[in-house]
Amino acid sequence: MSYSIECVLMCDNHLGESPIWDVEEGRLYWVDGTGQRVGKPALWRMDPKSGKVENRCLDHDVGAIALRKDGGAVLANDDGFYFYDFESEKLDLITLIDEDEPRSRLNDGKVDRRGRFFAGGMDDLEEKGLCGLYRLDPDLTVTKVDDGIVCSNGPCWSPDDKTFYFADTFQGEFWAYDYDIATGSVSNKRVFATTHDDPGVADGSTVDAEGYMWNAQVTGGDLVRYAPDGSVERRIGMPVKNITSVIFGGGNMDEIYVTSMARVAHPGADAHGHFAVESKPQFAAGGLFRITGLGIQGIPETRFGG
Repeated sequence: MSYSIECVLMCDNHLGESPIWDVEEGRLYWVDGTGQRVGKPALWRMDPKSGKVENRCLDHDVGAIALRKDGGAVLANDDGFYFYDFESEKLDLITLIDEDEPRSRLNDGKVDRRGRFFAGGMDDLEEKGLCGLYRLDPDLTVTKVDDGIVCSNGPCWSPDDKTFYFADTFQGEFWAYDYDIATGSVSNKRVFATTHDDPGVADGSTVDAEGYMWNAQVTGGDLVRYAPDGSVERRIGMPVKNITSVIFGGGNMDEIYVTSMARVAHPGADAHGHFAVESKPQFAAGGLFRITGLGIQGIPETRFGG
């Protein structure tokens, strides 16, 4: 089946991440995770029908965004979980995370189908497994569900809610866990797939309606579709190498949006060797891309329950 890839917005994100399609509004939300470091807005949203694009600035790095059931958003910021109101631009702290570990900052996150927000940390120097994976429940309690992580990425769930997927970018592994949707607990951690022999490493993920997991391989530039057994079903080469995350959207949930980064400096490049030395980003790096024509549908994202 033929498909097309287009850059729908040349937004020059320093580190585009965490795209979320909101079916209620018909809008796409995403973040520029480290944009504030170079004077760029951190929070973005776009209405594809009207073409209207809005953004907001924050004095924080932002790892992930999720919308709340009663309006506004919940953010996994560098130092903890926060509520955010788009109209007043008010930011309210829920709780700090890893206060005793200054190198740890929250990175990728997503909401399960009971309204719990999962987000994990990353070592800002991209070297050591000093971070955890956390669950923020609708009652605002926080539970650590895993640890020993260098860089958290790609949390998502199988359509039947029985499997939780998660990746550590710099350990080169995707893990699958048994998932208890009633309690939000994980168990039976095992390797689902690896990127050890791939040109890229794991970044953000989503799951489609057929139960296949999609992952944006940063540095390699491939959007990879994994079957439920962990085998690679297909690869789609993107126009830029540093793609960062992926989500389904559109009126029929059959469009794929892919974020990317313009950032070229990586503090851990010498430690893990995954990032090529670049003096400037590729053309359109940091842009927002859309894939149409695949005939595959995604699953609507759940809003945070708190």
